[in-house]
Amino acid sequence: MALIASAAFITFSIVFSSNRLANLLAPGNWHEWARGIGHLWGLTFLGTAAGLFALPLAGRQFSPARRQFLNAAGGALVASPAIIVGYGVFGRNQFQVKEIDIPIPGLPKDLQGLRILQLSDIHMSAFLTEADLRRVVDMANETKPHLCVLTGDLITGRNDPLELCMKHVSRVRADAGIIGCNGNHEIFADCEARVKARGSSLGMNILRGEKTRLRFGSATLNVVGVDYQPFRSPYLIGAGELVEPDAVNLLLSHNPDVFPVAARQGYQLTLAGHTHGGQVTVEILHQYANVARMFTNYVYGRYHQNGAALYVTRGIGTVGIPARVGAPPEITVVRLCAS
Repeated sequence: MALIASAAFITFSIVFSSNRLANLLAPGNWHEWARGIGHLWGLTFLGTAAGLFALPLAGRQFSPARRQFLNAAGGALVASPAIIVGYGVFGRNQFQVKEIDIPIPGLPKDLQGLRILQLSDIHMSAFLTEADLRRVVDMANETKPHLCVLTGDLITGRNDPLELCMKHVSRVRADAGIIGCNGNHEIFADCEARVKARGSSLGMNILRGEKTRLRFGSATLNVVGVDYQPFRSPYLIGAGELVEPDAVNLLLSHNPDVFPVAARQGYQLTLAGHTHGGQVTVEILHQYANVARMFTNYVYGRYHQNGAALYVTRGIGTVGIPARVGAPPEITVVRLCAS
């Protein structure tokens, strides 16, 4: 335990020192990179120490040959911070398109096969450049969506290029246009109203506790968007009144934890982000471990409850640390299908 306590102290020192160093730099890319790399190094150091602590305990239960293997594994763990930093930093912009079918009970024929492009957690900042976002938009347009939805966190902080981000996102071409909602970082940056106003001028409909009806043939898709719903707060107050019984109801919510409430209110599909799929996640005994799992059961992928569905995307950007491990950035295409 002394090893773990010492490692935790060193981790805190690394993170604290990186914050102090970042504060001495002029605001800009170097400021965020110094902070982010320091945080990442501190976390990986703590993980290494925990692994080295666990290996001897596990080795007592195995044969000499297995213990020799564990000792070799311990050597690999010592080098892991540098490996993880390098892999995660260079992997953070390896964007991929993820297509997923979502079955909807009683889905009207004219909505079957509807392709909804979901972009979330772009976090345009020092860690995601204009060139990166341009590439994301180009890849998104290749999917030829019927509708594009944004589920929050266009930027990370007040000094990030919100206008530039929205300008690039407005280049997405979808038959029914672009509809979105605000995330928690829009709240942190105090720009929720500005996002809605600027979105309107660019032809994007940012919904703040509002709905819009879209017609596809003889079927109606009722799209509702809400501002970020803080964890463990009363969720979706008043959102039930926006559900339309004669339509398929789609909820856009940055926070996926609203899903059980959304399902009870009558939303057949909820699209969310926020978790980044864990951002840094590792597989242990066929289970994925990441920080997001400490806060929510809805980290990544498709979930179902009482006939309703939720999809949580890994999103595009990063926050806190400039790395992704085991959770590559994702441009999501949701296809509606009959169940």
